[in-house]
Amino acid sequence: MVTDRYARQRRFGPIGSVGQARIGAARVTLIGCGALGSGAANLLVRAGVGHLTVIDRDYVELSNLQRQVLFDETHLDGPMPKAVAAADVLRRINGNVTIEPLVTDVHGGNVEALIAEADVVVDGSDSIETRHIINEAAVKRGVPWVYGGVVGSTGMSMTVRPGATPCLRCVFPHPPAPGALPTCETAGVIGPAVETVAAIQAVETIKLLTGNEASLHGGLVNVDLWAVSMETVPVGRPRPGCPTCGRRAFPLLGGSSRRSVTLCGRDAMQVSAEFASAVDLPALASRLDPLGEVHLTPFLLRFAPSESPRPLTVFPDGRAIVHATTDAAVARADYARWIGH
Repeated sequence: MVTDRYARQRRFGPIGSVGQARIGAARVTLIGCGALGSGAANLLVRAGVGHLTVIDRDYVELSNLQRQVLFDETHLDGPMPKAVAAADVLRRINGNVTIEPLVTDVHGGNVEALIAEADVVVDGSDSIETRHIINEAAVKRGVPWVYGGVVGSTGMSMTVRPGATPCLRCVFPHPPAPGALPTCETAGVIGPAVETVAAIQAVETIKLLTGNEASLHGGLVNVDLWAVSMETVPVGRPRPGCPTCGRRAFPLLGGSSRRSVTLCGRDAMQVSAEFASAVDLPALASRLDPLGEVHLTPFLLRFAPSESPRPLTVFPDGRAIVHATTDAAVARADYARWIGH
């Protein structure tokens, strides 16, 4: 007797055999594989999505393990880029799914290419700027995407279907002022809240892939796991005056990579070269070795300078994470000092 991996899922009426076939033929792009991304990826791969592209710029740290369900203590050795570690785990969960890990930062210059083949884009990012970049690219290309965010015990999610629903800019026309909202660093975050929002994102993705658009929640879902409450706020129709989906202006697209960005919940800054180019990590390791402690893996280089309290993690695509600072000027200066311009 042959066991059907998806038997229970097929028996769910809204999916059935036709829906399962659609899931198996689908391509999903996941941008960010931290807390939300891990949870959503786990569910989508178990559901049998045909091709999952996992994009993340960061690596696994001890503090991630409290809420990022794809990682464990073995991924701390090295350390491992999240996209690579996630792909390894996901392939062992379901060998029938094609997993494509990409260790890179998503920005206005590369986002369109990254989502070009996607049937659905899932937001696992930790940056308001990145979400608006995703929103512009998805609206421009007509690709549905599922937004999600969590802080403390609360979270929210919204599904954007370009032309049919409001986009992110319609609902949040003005970005909050710096420091106006709590962050994971200031308010913390609990795993159950993350998993709840990730589950909402995953089921909305499955609805899109199986043609069940009428079952989409159709609003902005707000949850508070500590209070055990959930509500869906109606968001109406696309706003005619919206710069993104109304006037179709996409100012965030087409630019070069961001030179510096603060990492959510981290005392660290990501810095990129002015013009992105590949870095020869072994050669860089040889050059830095007399200047401090160097640890080289196939995926990244860790450098602790003897003359500075700020370690660096360097990636093959030219990005570096400068630790122990949130000052962009300091981070860029360290990048220039140790890596070059």
